Amino acid sequence: MEDVLEVYTRPYDAQHPLVCMDETSKQQIMEVRQPVEQAPGREYRYDAQYKRNGVSNLFMFLAPLEGWRHVKVTDRRTKIDWPVAMRELVDEHFPKAKTITVVMDNLNTHSPCSLYEAFAPVEARRILNRLEIHYTPKHGRWLNMAEIEPSVLGRQSLSRRIPDQDQLRREVTAWKNDRNEKLATVDWRFTTDDAQIKLKRLYPSFNV
Repeated sequence: MEDVLEVYTRPYDAQHPLVCMDETSKQQIMEVRQPVEQAPGREYRYDAQYKRNGVSNLFMFLAPLEGWRHVKVTDRRTKIDWPVAMRELVDEHFPKAKTITVVMDNLNTHSPCSLYEAFAPVEARRILNRLEIHYTPKHGRWLNMAEIEPSVLGRQSLSRRIPDQDQLRREVTAWKNDRNEKLATVDWRFTTDDAQIKLKRLYPSFNV
């Protein structure tokens, strides 16, 4: 826990940006009857029945000190999808950075081993050499700033039925562009000192 909190206190450095990563999913839902559009004095109405149309995975990247985020929509969340997303982070989003400090939860797919399953050893090592990974502790995913963004995305853009992945991509892209233009970020205030007081029960006690 303190490892992640200390990372958050580092000053901004364009050569060593901080990026938080999280994953979420969105079920695509198609209407079986034509909804009734909203009108003066009448709410938008839709039938309770619907047709499932698959589930998409969303990789959420957030650089809180830059007010930047990126959302990658994929069909799955496998040991191959994550390495592809990380290579894009290194080569496309932060190509000039020497190392990228990445905060994320410790899922089985979020492992250096996944890079070696997806790419040749030389390529996997090249990507890893550009990453400084810090995992949130078990039951401590809330320490990941990127966990806030899917909640905002859900409230602002995806709280209604999305019929297919193409529409999902358009919605996500529009939301991402708007948030990035506004340089929206996270005002993180929880520190190591706070943790040692508010989460005292998690620390070992010593009789002095």
